[in-house]
Amino acid sequence: MAKLIYITNASLDGYIEDATGAFDWIDPGQVHGFITDLIRPIGTHLYGRRLFETMAFWAGPIEGYPPHFQDFARVWQKAAKIVFSRTLTSAPPPDTRLEHDFDPEAVRTLKRQSPHDLMIGGAALARVALDADLVDECHLFLNPVLVGGGKPAFRPAVRRQLELLATRRFDNGVVHTHYRVRGGGF
Repeated sequence: MAKLIYITNASLDGYIEDATGAFDWIDPGQVHGFITDLIRPIGTHLYGRRLFETMAFWAGPIEGYPPHFQDFARVWQKAAKIVFSRTLTSAPPPDTRLEHDFDPEAVRTLKRQSPHDLMIGGAALARVALDADLVDECHLFLNPVLVGGGKPAFRPAVRRQLELLATRRFDNGVVHTHYRVRGGGF
């Protein structure tokens, strides 16, 4: 059975966006190649509207990106995408499906049937998946910055036991933490 994996960048105080909605404090540096390798085996990306609109940047012609970003664009374009939105009317990139509502049972079925792991992006969507006990693992990229408020990586009232599987420190101060969600999945 495939795993559902939550992957996100966050400030050290736990926010994915600051109070203005910006995330320009994220330093992709060495982390970008690591994330590319992390998502390479992912078969399907599940996105909320806002993150999908940000990620759609990667839908352009591969040769239009700087050489060090072309591999990420290639990997991102290869994966199927499901976008959950009540406001979008179409999802332009190829291999993208639009769903009006997040249906936990449909995601459970997708996990059972998928030959490849799935990732979920967007804090609001990840919260719904965590509440439904669908998330199996979390990859957090903690950036060495305090933003003091904004959109949290996790809903404040969520409570889950996590098992640390791995950590990695990058020279730019970013720390990657990889956790298994205990009791997650089915």
